Amino acid sequence: MSFTQRSEFLWQLRTRSLALGTQTLVMGVLNVTPDSFSDGGLYHNAQEAIEHGLRMLDEGADILDIGGESTRPGQQHVVSAAEEQDRVLPVMQAILRARPEAVISIDTYKASTARAAVDAGAEIVNDVSGFVWDEEMSATCASLRCGVVLMHTRGKPDEWRALPKLRPEDVLPLVKRELEDRLQTALRAGVSRERIVLDPGYGFGKRFEENYPLFARQAELRELGQPLLAGVSRKSFLARTLGPLFGGADAPMEKRLHATIAATTAAILAGADIVRVHDVRPAVEAARIADVLLNF
Repeated sequence: MSFTQRSEFLWQLRTRSLALGTQTLVMGVLNVTPDSFSDGGLYHNAQEAIEHGLRMLDEGADILDIGGESTRPGQQHVVSAAEEQDRVLPVMQAILRARPEAVISIDTYKASTARAAVDAGAEIVNDVSGFVWDEEMSATCASLRCGVVLMHTRGKPDEWRALPKLRPEDVLPLVKRELEDRLQTALRAGVSRERIVLDPGYGFGKRFEENYPLFARQAELRELGQPLLAGVSRKSFLARTLGPLFGGADAPMEKRLHATIAATTAAILAGADIVRVHDVRPAVEAARIADVLLNF
């Protein structure tokens, strides 16, 4: 049995670096929103969000990814930069006061929020649009000299249901080509290659069945020369696959853990250096087993 081998890479962040390639890093998701698809606003209250973030660090999260705007399918309301910052900055600052060594990522596509978050101590900017939705983001991240995650998104959330359907054989080439374009945009803006991680964007503008051909060929994205992050936690395409086990309906959010761990493990064995998850401890344990296989 063979798996996708990962290259060693030193990911340069704002003030430090993270070693990739030998041990999978686990990024814990902290949504400070009232309408997230995955946690339904459970951590919209700042104190609850702070406590949950600290709990994820205790469970082994290497990175906390803090976001203040939902990008669930069909989302139409755009959160202003000021409101987004009011949500995330107090949580980020409190976590860093309690754990100064914590590595914080800001999940935003807005350049002004990226700058405010990095000024407040974030090490990474995770842009779900891959520098597409805000034309100032690439230059901003270059000047901030922070770590960057460029994710592939096809259209915007309110457009996803109307996007033309993709043939299975077209999904990976499309994602690979457009990720390459976004990588080159970042490099031209002055973001150095050692600061960039790529994310195929499972579920973002891909219909349920379109995620699997992308997943099956994920290893080919390593040809772009950058580390990979995979976020499959609790995704709807997993819930749809489990439907026959739940009377034909998509598996409810609270019943997606086992599928998430299976998919997360598969993503690691297919070359993901970082996994983005809601349930940290199970993912940490799964990653440890997958890493043994990859390093054997």
